[in-house]
Amino acid sequence: MDLIGRFFEIPEQSCFLFGPRGTGKSTWLRHQFPDALFIDLLDPARHRSLEARPERLLDLLAGAAARTVVVDEIQRVPELLTVVHAALETLSPPPRFVLTGSSARKLRRGGVDLLGGRAIQCTLHPFMAAELPAFDLATALETGLIPLVLGAAQPATTLAGYASLYLDQEVRAEGLTRNVGNFARFLEAASFSHGGQLNIASIARECEVPRKAVASYIEILNDLLLALTLPVFRKRAKRQTSVHSKFYLFDAGVFRALRPTGPLDRPSEIDGQALEGLVAQHLRAWSAYSGDHADLYFWRTRSGVEVDFVVYGEHGLQAFEVKNANRVDAKDVRGLQSFREDYPETQAALLYRGQDSLRIGGIWCLPVDDFLRRIMPKRGLLDWLPN
Repeated sequence: MDLIGRFFEIPEQSCFLFGPRGTGKSTWLRHQFPDALFIDLLDPARHRSLEARPERLLDLLAGAAARTVVVDEIQRVPELLTVVHAALETLSPPPRFVLTGSSARKLRRGGVDLLGGRAIQCTLHPFMAAELPAFDLATALETGLIPLVLGAAQPATTLAGYASLYLDQEVRAEGLTRNVGNFARFLEAASFSHGGQLNIASIARECEVPRKAVASYIEILNDLLLALTLPVFRKRAKRQTSVHSKFYLFDAGVFRALRPTGPLDRPSEIDGQALEGLVAQHLRAWSAYSGDHADLYFWRTRSGVEVDFVVYGEHGLQAFEVKNANRVDAKDVRGLQSFREDYPETQAALLYRGQDSLRIGGIWCLPVDDFLRRIMPKRGLLDWLPN
């Protein structure tokens, strides 16, 4: 698979680059910075050397004199951050450090030096549709958009092993939870909540794990960027709203791999969950790469009126409903109309599986694959529509 360009832009200053395994951090950085000093802490010899004497990093810096220094999987030797901090303080000019990892969780828990604000935190996500030369909605819903999976000779096999990869290399190796079996059952149970409101007590009963442990596991998923939890939009609320957040796994393919299926499961229901999750991961990546600190929410009143996604930030206020259907009518836009009654400044759109762009009751109804292809960072999500 040829290297595919990414919308993510590396900052000029030093940074932490976090993202789930397989999202292409190392591959992308090697291509972007072929002359950088690249320190791979997954290499056993390098790991042993720097873990024994972190100050050896200063010798490497002196020998390479590189403008950019990439330390891959920094959480494996967190003591290196003290040396990085010293280099930023004493070297003139200091190099730009790019410190990659799957999350800041272990670094925070270890109480190590996070460089006192001298490095900003960035995230890399699965592919966005507009990054791909040929985006296919059906394939994205089936196998997801993780670069590791899309570039594999057998994507389905690679995807099936992805959860095991995380359990072994992240959860077990980093000591994030003592009972990996409980965590595996939790992941399966949590897959049923994908696209739905998060009920921790219900998940705990389903996987026979204590409620406090389930709450901790959800925190782990969020910290590892493996999940997205959306709060209810309550700014200037005029109605009573739901108390539960909404939950998504970070990739539609991972959701498919974790979600058990059987004769009582309706394929259309699972397809709908996957489609909603695909939109969620695009909105999340768009927000992260745009740099405008847009926040993602959903909206649901106590009476059951719901909008799947609310985006609030410098680009304004947008609301989206997602329907896994080829046709839509007036009843499908009622939630968006109710939201606009409370927030008249909202740009609203319903995303569906049909081919035509429609206007129903003043609401845009757009083909979801067309919408996903048009999402690009630093541009308004609906700015391409005619006024």
